[in-house]
Formats: sequence, structure tokens, C-alpha cells
Amino acid sequence: MDKIEVFFIFAQLAYRKGGELIMLYLPREEGQGLVEYALILVLVAIVVIVILALLGPAIGNIFSNIYRNV
Repeated sequence: MDKIEVFFIFAQLAYRKGGELIMLYLPREEGQGLVEYALILVLVAIVVIVILALLGPAIGNIFSNIYRNV
């Protein structure tokens, strides 16, 4: 797609009114916030799983030592 085609597509979607650009078609952003929160939740879950996988045995050893000494 060359620059002229992009310009004509953009010109069909927007027009100027008193020097202000008015968009005739605005993308729907209703579910965007929910998707972003879901991605953040997945990222946090992955980080927690990795931390537990790396530190889990060490934490288990600490509690085992405490239990044996009590």
C-alpha cells in the first residue's frame, strides 16, 4: 500500500471542520481496558510462578530447619 492509498483511506475516515480534525470512524476501545488488566494479571502470575519455582526449595528447607530445631 503506497502513501497515496493511505492518504485516501485516511481522508475517507476524517475531515476538517474549522481547522479541527474530526474523525468519522473511531475504533472501539470498550474492551481494551479489560484486555490490558488481563495481560497484567497473566504477567504477574508468570512472575510469581517463576519466583516460587526458583525459591520454593530454599524456603522449604528454611521451614524444615525451623521445625527440626523446635
